[in-house]
Amino acid sequence: PQGIGSPSVYHAVIVIFLEFFAWGLLTAPTLVVLHETFPKHTFLMNGLIQGVKGLLSFLSAPLIGALSDVWGRKSFLLLTVFFTCAPIPLMKISPWWYFAVISVSGVFAVTFSVVFAYVADITQEHERSMAYGLVSATFAASLVTSPAIGAYLGRAYGDSLVVVLATAIALLDICFILVAVPESLPEKMRPASWGAPISWEQADPFASLKKVGQDSIVLLICITVFLSYLPEAGQYSSFFLYLRQIMGFSSESVAAFIAVLGILSIIAQTIVLSLLMRSIGNKNTILLGLGFQILQLAWYGFGSEPWMMWAAGAVAAMSSITFPAVSALVSRTADADQQGVVQGMITGIRGLCNGLGPALYGFIFYIFHVELNELPMPESPSGGSVVAQYHLQQNSIIPGPPFLFGACSVLLALLVALFIPEHTNLNLRSSNWKKHCGSHGHPHSPQAPGEAKEPLLQDTNV
Repeated sequence: PQGIGSPSVYHAVIVIFLEFFAWGLLTAPTLVVLHETFPKHTFLMNGLIQGVKGLLSFLSAPLIGALSDVWGRKSFLLLTVFFTCAPIPLMKISPWWYFAVISVSGVFAVTFSVVFAYVADITQEHERSMAYGLVSATFAASLVTSPAIGAYLGRAYGDSLVVVLATAIALLDICFILVAVPESLPEKMRPASWGAPISWEQADPFASLKKVGQDSIVLLICITVFLSYLPEAGQYSSFFLYLRQIMGFSSESVAAFIAVLGILSIIAQTIVLSLLMRSIGNKNTILLGLGFQILQLAWYGFGSEPWMMWAAGAVAAMSSITFPAVSALVSRTADADQQGVVQGMITGIRGLCNGLGPALYGFIFYIFHVELNELPMPESPSGGSVVAQYHLQQNSIIPGPPFLFGACSVLLALLVALFIPEHTNLNLRSSNWKKHCGSHGHPHSPQAPGEAKEPLLQDTNV
């Protein structure tokens, strides 16, 4: 077998770190290039680009997952990393092509799905949560450090150096996969699977969503996830651009904001989450997280000063406990042999939100004319640019309309979540699940049917 040593979690960790470190370096340059390329409709175009990418990822993830069961993980790790990083050198060559290729690269922007399938191949069930946690923490660590490094290098040596460095790291990642990463799918499984047919159900991105209405409790959980993650997905796509262009943050301030928010989120999702789960229970932890998310989005929406954004960012870190708590509730709600099916539904809904959220936010920004018609001027003594301060005076009542829409959406999610029972009778529910849900694992997958879609859940847990 090609590669160095036997397959391990550390191979997956290095692949993830290098890919997202390369993209993290480009955080500040991307915001500048985006505004220079689309000066009149910055937020609308950003929403469309990220929305197309998210929808393509949602549509392609099941097919790529099924094909990796047949042809092995290594080839698809190479494919996803290559196409995800392909737009990087185009930033300085042709910005228009850069954003066009980013949109199309969504077809292959599912590295996490393949990485977690890789981890699932080489770990026992009781080791898997810790292995997923290690990969997720590596992702967070890469984004805590890289935006700040990229902003510093861009200020000191220019953005061209940052693009060259990011391209070099992406090439290093590709070479690492080619040379060092061994195939994780057992050899005895692969010869039998060559040429195995891929059913439409395996490749159908809506297959998991079709089962949502078959159980009332899971339906409530799915509605809660949709209403709470839709604004979160939109916020991730546009918030750093909003800080840079509307709130007047410098590149260094945006990088520092990402770092602080990442560190606080890691603390919230580990120490704080475990304390809350033990003290107030699963459902109340979800309700508390949704409450923090409402407060955070409302604060973003009405905030007109940089310090307000920092304060709301601390609240945003606390709101990150919601999805891990939902995942735990789902795992307790479904029967043991239906974990993959139910978790696949949640993953499908979040994947759909990754496409709809950015487009919706961009459209709302466009409707409310939240745009800048020129690049930010030098910073004023108070820390915000003159252009940004003038803009906020013109729209001082609601500086960030999409964030208020998001707060209303999460409020609906909170009301729905109130009806989710804390405890359910699994014995009564298991026959229901077995009646409606068959095994959807690939016939040649090394995982058990209930684990088939488990790695995909973790894709959005990051």
